[in-house]
Amino acid sequence: MTIGLAHAELIAVLTAVTGSDPRVMTVRSGDALPSGPFELGHRTLQSGLREWVQDQTAHPVGYLEQLYTFADRDRNNDILGGRTISISYLGLVREQAAPGGGMPGWHGWYEYFPWEDHRSGRPRMLDDIAARLTSWIEEDAMRSGQRRRRADFDFGLNGAAWNEDLVLQRYELLYEARLVAEAGCDLKHNFGRAMFADHRRILATGMARLRAKIKYRPVVFELMPENFTLLQLQKTVEALAGLTLHKQNFRRLIEQQELVEETGGSESETGGRPAKLFRFRRAVLEEREFAGTKLPLSRN
Repeated sequence: MTIGLAHAELIAVLTAVTGSDPRVMTVRSGDALPSGPFELGHRTLQSGLREWVQDQTAHPVGYLEQLYTFADRDRNNDILGGRTISISYLGLVREQAAPGGGMPGWHGWYEYFPWEDHRSGRPRMLDDIAARLTSWIEEDAMRSGQRRRRADFDFGLNGAAWNEDLVLQRYELLYEARLVAEAGCDLKHNFGRAMFADHRRILATGMARLRAKIKYRPVVFELMPENFTLLQLQKTVEALAGLTLHKQNFRRLIEQQELVEETGGSESETGGRPAKLFRFRRAVLEEREFAGTKLPLSRN
């Protein structure tokens, strides 16, 4: 739909966790997110988005929530002299093959944001990022203090703590410092895989939303099979957060919140005895308002 020189587009951040890998559905061989124009024939924004996802990826979509509307002037526009307004949605699904017509495929989050995965410790890439940010900070003496504070806060530098929720702030700082290809930097100075237009920024927004939301709403169960072990649940949360969780604290938290119930079955896990199978207690959402929680992070 075009109103004057404004073009409305629907765009999807479809997330799945397969094994221990958080994944996003892409088109154009991994270079873009599924998207398409909002047309007069679409009954609602959501129904329009579902139609475009079905057309481009042939992947079923379950849980959807509106994410953000992007309308900055400097966005990539297909309309000469106009503006594209993108209405984005976050979708949570279980990975399936995608035989659609838009060269669809699943790609790992950390292919695009390798500095965000701290499950095996602090990524070595952060040293290179810190060095290049320092050069950028020193380029402007008048604003060097402000730039340094932002870099320290966003990337956990110089004694500052790493905050896993600041995915978008970190990407935007790299963009401002021209350290990502989308900002027009030399490709040898780019960090992470680039995407079309501002699709990587939109993906960062979806990652940040989900990382924050799993702390106070049980949306992680949208990504789980009907029956699962507690270890599988923990690995899924760790994959999304990019952090290691304390096993005992995590299990204690799940038990206290009464989020799951035993199925009576079990499943053999690698190198150990059979583990009990659980399922999500959807009735818990009807019984009470879900209390806020915090991820039980490991302090190794």
